[in-house]
Formats: sequence, structure tokens, C-alpha cells
Amino acid sequence: MKLLVVEDDVRMAGLLQRGLVQEGWAVDVVGDALDARHAVASTPYDAIVCDVGLPGPESGLEWCRWLRESGHWIPVLMLTARSGVEDRIAGLDCGADDYLGKPFAFGELAARLRALLRRGETARPTTLVNGGLVLDPAEHQVRWQGRELDLSPREFALLDYLMRRPGDVLRRTEILDHVWDYAYDGTSNVVDVYIGYLRRRLQDAGCPEAIETVRGVGYRLEVLP
Repeated sequence: MKLLVVEDDVRMAGLLQRGLVQEGWAVDVVGDALDARHAVASTPYDAIVCDVGLPGPESGLEWCRWLRESGHWIPVLMLTARSGVEDRIAGLDCGADDYLGKPFAFGELAARLRALLRRGETARPTTLVNGGLVLDPAEHQVRWQGRELDLSPREFALLDYLMRRPGDVLRRTEILDHVWDYAYDGTSNVVDVYIGYLRRRLQDAGCPEAIETVRGVGYRLEVLP
């Protein structure tokens, strides 16, 4: 497996390279977006680890957007010191597949990369479509058969995450990690509460029941006709 690490911090880049090589991967390291462009143009990578805060005029988010607009669907894991919900949503909207906040445990990074590699290259259009349900992250709009839904920011983020994984069973802890802040210390049933809110919003718009409860595990967004 061939990986590209895009990281300008020399110490961090070295740690990532050594750890990933020990995991059995071949690893190239570049320090900015321009070198990363040249790298993907010349080498077929299986996955990319990219820092958000790159030096120069092009950030990691902007580079990831360029990557997708250029038709490259290599799995991308973004790294950042900013781990708020809005930051994670921005990363996903730019075409990233996963988002990991610093500091992180290397074991988690390796596990997330293995999960991305199992999925392989899959086109991720900027607009998410599931039957008559359409979500546009850039415009922050959701429509069911042309009718716009009025969702709160948290409801929108929850539906966004579900629509990126249609048919997959998502654990409550996984949803909590991606839709709420890592430091969230509110009620433990907040995911269930917001799933209920989202179901009512969809039902009010005429959308058939689409969010399935998987008892003892979490939730799954069904593929709609």
C-alpha cells in the first residue's frame, strides 16, 4: 500500500512516516499543497493523510477541494488542531473522507486509514443524493422531492453524516464523535433525541421512514427509491 503524507511540521511528518512504515505501508512525505499536487499527478496512492494548516496560499482544505475537482477519488484523512463540529463539516464538504483532531493516538489513525482503504476509491459528489432526498453541503440546503426542509444546524450535520454512509449501521458513539464536539459532556441520549427530531422533519416533508433503529447498536439510513 502506498500512502502520501502532506504535513509541513517536520517532527510530525517524521513521526507519521515512521509509524506508518512500521504498519507496513510505503510512505511519501511532502510539506505543502504544490508538492502534493505534483505527487498525486505522478504516483498512484492508495490513501492520503493531509494536514489542514499547510503553509503557502493553499490550505489543506483548498487542496482537498482541488483534488476532488480534478477527478481524484483517493481516500483522504484530514488532520487538524481544530476539532470543532464546524471544522469537521468544512473538511468533509471539501471532499475529505475522515477527519482526525490533534493530538491523536497513532493506533486510531492507523485504524481509520485501514477503514478507508477497505472502502477504496469512491466518487464523492459535492451534492449528496438518496432517492428524492438531496443535501447540498455548500448551500446548506436539504430537499425532499424539491421541497426544502428547514433544519437546525445540528439536524443538518446529523443528516449530512447519515447521507455520507447510506446503508451502513452507525453506532451512537460514532455519530456523537462526528456530529458533536469530542469534549461533549451533555446528556448521553442526545443522539436518540436528535434522530427523533430529524425523523419528524423528514416525515413532515412527506419523506417515508428512512432512518432505521438497529437495536443495541445505533442507526442506519436506508437507501430510498
